Amino acid sequence: MEAKSQWEFGELFGPAATRKIFTVSELTQKIRRVVEQSFGQVWVTGEVSNLRAQSSGHIYFTLKDDGSQLSCVLFRGEIVPNRQYLQDGQKLNVFGDLSIYEARGQYQLLVRSVELQGTGALQVAFERLKQKLQAEGLFAAERKRPLPRFPQRIGLVTSPSGAAIRDVLHVIERRNPSLEIVLASCRVQGEGAAVEIACAIELLNEWTFGPRWRDQPRALDPAQKIDLILVTRGGGSLEDLWPFNEEIVARAIFHSAIPVISAVGHEIDFTISDFVADVRAATPSAAAEIITEASFASRRQIKETTAYMRQLIRGRLEQWLEDFDGWRNRLNRLHPRRVLNEKLQHLDDLQASLARCLRHGHRHWRNAWQNLQQRLLRVRPSMLLKERRQFIKDLQRRLQADSLQRCRNLRNAFATVEARLRLLAPTNVLARGYSITSDADSGKIIRKAAEVRRKQRLKTKLAEGEIESISEASRSEAE
Repeated sequence: MEAKSQWEFGELFGPAATRKIFTVSELTQKIRRVVEQSFGQVWVTGEVSNLRAQSSGHIYFTLKDDGSQLSCVLFRGEIVPNRQYLQDGQKLNVFGDLSIYEARGQYQLLVRSVELQGTGALQVAFERLKQKLQAEGLFAAERKRPLPRFPQRIGLVTSPSGAAIRDVLHVIERRNPSLEIVLASCRVQGEGAAVEIACAIELLNEWTFGPRWRDQPRALDPAQKIDLILVTRGGGSLEDLWPFNEEIVARAIFHSAIPVISAVGHEIDFTISDFVADVRAATPSAAAEIITEASFASRRQIKETTAYMRQLIRGRLEQWLEDFDGWRNRLNRLHPRRVLNEKLQHLDDLQASLARCLRHGHRHWRNAWQNLQQRLLRVRPSMLLKERRQFIKDLQRRLQADSLQRCRNLRNAFATVEARLRLLAPTNVLARGYSITSDADSGKIIRKAAEVRRKQRLKTKLAEGEIESISEASRSEAE
């Protein structure tokens, strides 16, 4: 391979007499062969960007890191199980063939497989194992065993230096100090921790049932019987909790002849051991409370028994007193004296009602007699004649008043018309110094000087008297 590369270098940069000139296609083909033979199939990690799916079904994207980027292509016919992880911004591990796209002279990765980086890869492994074990029935609810109500001794599988064991011991000491604890110490994080956890579970079963506990799980000595096993550790990342997601731990919990409680991480953390265990607790402290709940409740109940009995007796006495009061009240209600008193009271009510009815009847008939009397007075002839006379007097008075008013109105109207006539009369105009000239023969009023003829007899009417005259000449003739 090295000799070939040197030969190709000599072809490219040899003396002018022996040099060979390549076309672009030839050079690209040679580089493609070198790249494919030198690298072949590789794993590359980076962040997806510029993802685009073509209508042909091929997917193109760029895989980049802080310093560089690599073009990638996933062909439609390629079977890739995790292609749904191909999203912009997703960090992936991509496996494929490194090659050259000759049309552009660009090197690219032909994708064959995709998986998530870091935590994402662990999450994928978690889901795969979960589906596998669930299909085998390790999570089935019908196989989960109930916990003993009053455990005397428990096995604790955890690290002796972790925070979980301190939380568990603190809760047990506070709620049930008599509970015995058998510690099967192991690592709960790092390489090989899963094997140690599984061995600790098997060791506790062997301590209780003997070396052949799988064949016949029967306690050898009741004094060293373990009632349940608590598998626990504190919180952490998915990588820290990963030993509890190992298949070996899940199967050790499944095959345990002793009921198992799993309390791994915080409330939001779920591991495979939580699904396989008979009971899952949110935290180590919560697991300790579940284990000691019956004993703690029993002690609290015994402690509160005196007060409860006192309260019960007091309640019973109060109930009896209440019943006695009820019987006494019932007897009082049914006593003959009380019945007689109620009858007498009812009689008094009837007498009062009868008196009210008599008063009401008397008042009703008195009002009716008064109404009839008034009606009789209204229909007597003397009263009727008196009303008619009064009516005639009123009409007479109204007729006189109307006549006088009518006369006054006519007199006023006549005075108004007279004043208007007097104002418009010709004599009033003459009284102001005007005169009326007319033809003495015909009486025609002369309005224009042109209408006067020579020797025409004229008559001029003044305010008092008339003047006759003869015209010498008309105005038109004089002109």
